[in-house]
Amino acid sequence: MKFKTLFVAGVCASALLASCNPQTAKENQLKYTHTSLADGDAFQFFQIVGAKVVYEADYAKYAQTAATSAKAKQLAAKAEEVYGAIIPGLDSLAILKQVDFPVKGAKPFAAPHENVHSAAHQNPVADSATTDLHAAAGHDHGAGYSDDGYTHHVQHEAAVIKEQLQRLTRNTDKDLRSFAEANVEKVNELFVMAGGKEDAHAHH
Repeated sequence: MKFKTLFVAGVCASALLASCNPQTAKENQLKYTHTSLADGDAFQFFQIVGAKVVYEADYAKYAQTAATSAKAKQLAAKAEEVYGAIIPGLDSLAILKQVDFPVKGAKPFAAPHENVHSAAHQNPVADSATTDLHAAAGHDHGAGYSDDGYTHHVQHEAAVIKEQLQRLTRNTDKDLRSFAEANVEKVNELFVMAGGKEDAHAHH
């Protein structure tokens, strides 16, 4: 009889503690089960855009020093401005929706190797593996930096990010929707500046 009483009391106490501190319960849910408050589309958005904006902001910083034309330098400055402004908001949104940010396993930007051909000659197997890895990540710099290559890259990545933001503007979550609405036009401006057409949904 005493055991039953203790058991019921324990259950009641546990329920009371859980209801008193929902924030702790939410934090534990994310910590131990890796679940989030974002739906499938929103989670995909965080995974894709979360990885890209950090990479693109760093690449833009590099491009501003590597670019030879004024146009490419201006594009890089615009890219750094746009993506640099998105990152803090994305970070706050990720905390609110209990999503990991920065994205785990996201590829960091690394300056392209100027001497890639001689490296390939010395170690073709290693170079081939590296090239495959870069291509799979969608960040293949090829033989090194070029203004045309960077411009094409910015256009392609901005198209992908813009599409994800456009999808998010139709999300039922008002926080996610507001974030997307506040940033989609900025990314579209960057896309157009890089030579993209406004009515295009994606660039290949």
